[in-house]
Amino acid sequence: MHGPRNLDTALVRTFVAVAEKGSMTAAANALHVTQGAVSQHVKRLEDCLDGALFERRGLRLTALGERLLGKCRRLLALNDEIVAETAPVAGRGVVRLGVPYDLVGTLLSPALKAFAEAHPHAEIVLTCASSPDLRAALACGRLDLAVVEEPSGAASGECLAVERLVWAGARAGSAFLKRPLPVSLVADTCAFRPAVLSALAEQGLDWRVVFENGNIDATRAMVRLDLAVTAWLAATVPADLDILPADCGLPALPSFAIGLHGPDKGAASAARAMADFIRRGFSPRRQAA
Repeated sequence: MHGPRNLDTALVRTFVAVAEKGSMTAAANALHVTQGAVSQHVKRLEDCLDGALFERRGLRLTALGERLLGKCRRLLALNDEIVAETAPVAGRGVVRLGVPYDLVGTLLSPALKAFAEAHPHAEIVLTCASSPDLRAALACGRLDLAVVEEPSGAASGECLAVERLVWAGARAGSAFLKRPLPVSLVADTCAFRPAVLSALAEQGLDWRVVFENGNIDATRAMVRLDLAVTAWLAATVPADLDILPADCGLPALPSFAIGLHGPDKGAASAARAMADFIRRGFSPRRQAA
């Protein structure tokens, strides 16, 4: 007894190409194979089906070829549909991304939106925290990649941009004149905190903490109500706040680098794709610098 015969879809594809192109040469060009390979494929399929598919003069379909052409097209369509559904999708997977509070809704939002649109099969798990906390999370494997802020002279990772750290206050506010100076920083682990306190100490200015509780909206509200000043990167200062001028009596602050940490070589394709989108998002800032 003979078992079922299995059709080779490569042979079927060649048969359909020859039938549609009406030429061995044209079919070979379309399939990126040699004309000899096309001829062999047709012969092998005919042997499998125990019948000629083409009349050799003029490559006209035989009665068997006419009868099978439509079914072969459907077979290939089903094959391609199965392959498409099971093939790996570029950017598929989960991306565990860490971003500082002040960057997620400002400099990083275009890159996140573009990535989500280009990779709808990817899932973004976003963690917002201070830069030191993000570096710790990355080191222990809780994140795939992180964008962090560090003093430009001590930055690590891949530098995406260098931005000025500035004082920000309420529109036409006076909180910057008060002593001790009321300061609101997002968290006690804020990357800017050591630089801000060092600058104040060097100038001999007394200060007091108004808010440090990990909520950027609360810090913004305190500053907008003229209850405190804060320090932010110039490019991230909200439109409803003022960047305080150099002659306001507060010390100058250092520049900070925005760096990309990760993903490592073994990271999922989604994490690597996200990193590329972040790089492209910061590219105009690097070129301007």
